[in-house]
Amino acid sequence: MFPIDSIKTRMQVFATSPAAVYTGIGNAFTRISSTEGMRALWRGVSSVILGAGPAHAVHFGMYEAMKELAGGNAAGNQWLATSLAGASATIASDALMNPFDVIKQRMQVHQSEFRSVFTALRVVYQKEGLAAFYVSYPTTLTMSVPFTAAQFTVYEHMKKLLNPSGDYSPVTHMIAGGLAGGVAAGVTTPLDVAKTLLQTRGTSNDPEIRRVGGMMGALRIIWRRDGLKGFGRGMSPRVLTHMPSNALCWLSYEFFKVAIREQ
Repeated sequence: MFPIDSIKTRMQVFATSPAAVYTGIGNAFTRISSTEGMRALWRGVSSVILGAGPAHAVHFGMYEAMKELAGGNAAGNQWLATSLAGASATIASDALMNPFDVIKQRMQVHQSEFRSVFTALRVVYQKEGLAAFYVSYPTTLTMSVPFTAAQFTVYEHMKKLLNPSGDYSPVTHMIAGGLAGGVAAGVTTPLDVAKTLLQTRGTSNDPEIRRVGGMMGALRIIWRRDGLKGFGRGMSPRVLTHMPSNALCWLSYEFFKVAIREQ
């Protein structure tokens, strides 16, 4: 689904060139592949590959360490310790992954000068400093809360609606998981647009965008320039990207949960 993610990034960027303005997913796919080649839709995937493994390792490592430290492994319902461990894991893993996400989007934008992750890393650091890799970090953390809340709420509701018996049902878990991911992605799109603006500010020729320093500043720019519809930029490809990945994620989770219980 990475090409769809690339299209989402391009649709969210405030482009000055008419060649970088797209009316939809199909229009973007056709124009990018015909003018820049299919490989353009895969730019930045190496950054995700490099960052995803370590970020997941940090996430689960921090979760287990904080859960043990806070007493989450003790008998009884240790919900406070578990919540603290989960929040700590998200903060730590996002801190590691954020620079990789910045590089990914710098490689995805129209007429990107970067073809290598390491070249992008070096050039961005030299020109903009360490702040360029973390200017969107608070927005990323802010987005995680409503995304997770919406995803779990919709998933649990749909699972009960589609499968009242509660038995293991792969089809039910995939449908509920896919819908949950789509809703969560749609609800948090305004924050994702702000995040993209912050992460790609260094590629813009617009002085106001280059100077933006945080989430509120990004949201104000989006509102002034595009009104309410600006907060929905890239919603369709964002939803399409999250639906299948979340469906597989929940299917895997439910499968292993049943497998462990049956042992």
